[in-house]
Order: sequence, then C-alpha cells, then structure tokens
Amino acid sequence: MFNLILFGPPGSGKGTQSERLISKYGLKHLSTGDLLRNEIASSSPLGMAAKSFMDKGQLVPDEVVIEMINSALDNNPQANGFLFDGFPRTTAQAEALDKLLGQKNTEIAIVLALEVTQEELVRRLLNRGITSGRSDDVNEDVIKARIQEYDRKTAAVADHYKKFGKVEYVKGEGNVDDIFELLCREIDKKHAA
Repeated sequence: MFNLILFGPPGSGKGTQSERLISKYGLKHLSTGDLLRNEIASSSPLGMAAKSFMDKGQLVPDEVVIEMINSALDNNPQANGFLFDGFPRTTAQAEALDKLLGQKNTEIAIVLALEVTQEELVRRLLNRGITSGRSDDVNEDVIKARIQEYDRKTAAVADHYKKFGKVEYVKGEGNVDDIFELLCREIDKKHAA
C-alpha cells in the first residue's frame, strides 16, 4: 500500500492536484475537507459542529477528524493506497495517523508539501469563494486567519515527517501541469525506492 500526504496551506492547489494524482496512481482520496463538507451538507450534528469551527477559520477538533479517517480506512480495505488531503493538520494528528496506519500494517511513504505565497493564496481563495459558495472563502479576514492557523499549527507536521526523511517541497505556483509533473517526479522516486 502506497500512502501519501499532499500538504499545503488553504488554496495551495491540493484539491486540483489530488484529483490528478489519484487518477494517475489509482489511490483512494481521503480529504477531510470533503468528508466534513458532506457532513455539513447532510446537516448532521457532526457537520453542524464542524461548520461552526470552519466558519471562524478554526480547525475541527482532532477526535472528530481521527474518527472520520479511521472509518474511511476501514471502509476501503481493497485500496492500493491513500492520498491524504488536508490531514494531518497538527503534530498530534500526524502521530495518531502514524499509529493508526501502523495498526493496519502500513505507513506514510511521502509527504508532498506545496509552497505558495500568502498573496497568491488569498487571491485563489477569494476567487474560489465567488464560484464555490464556500462560506470560509468569501471573507479575506477569515482566509488570513486560516492561513495563520495553518502556519501556527500545521507547519509542524512537516517537521514531524522530516525526522523520517519523508518530506519533499514542491513549488505550488505556476502552470497546473508543471506542478503536477513535479509532484509525479517525487512520487516516482519514492515509489521506485
């Protein structure tokens, strides 16, 4: 099983690149954002609780996210591997994911970290807010709070995986196809190893 994390701040292109990587490598997409949005769309208690955090630019509590990931792994025993998008977002989540994967006799093979400037992130998210209807993409202050939250908490996740030599940084600005090729190059190197 080949598991990877596609890592980067909100608006870095994780969703766009995830779709392409999943198609090329036959991975199962695990996007906590999508899982949470599905819960919100169904107006479940979990979804409504998550929405209140997301609307403020805050992260959803770990125990909620971990349980969703565990269920998703259990519901896809035939998967060739998983692409984690938007998870883990904290060192505690990374440690919990490593433990969970270890119990399932697998691990994270590579962490691909997309690097994008704050100015570009804000521009992308405001544009996405116009077309997506996502409440967390229409207010520049909320967007900046999300980016700051990412910088404060999530960047430490890269440090966690660096200890194991699993992090590769990829420039996330420019042509979508060029970024995809850079990501594939890193995966192919790790996959061949």
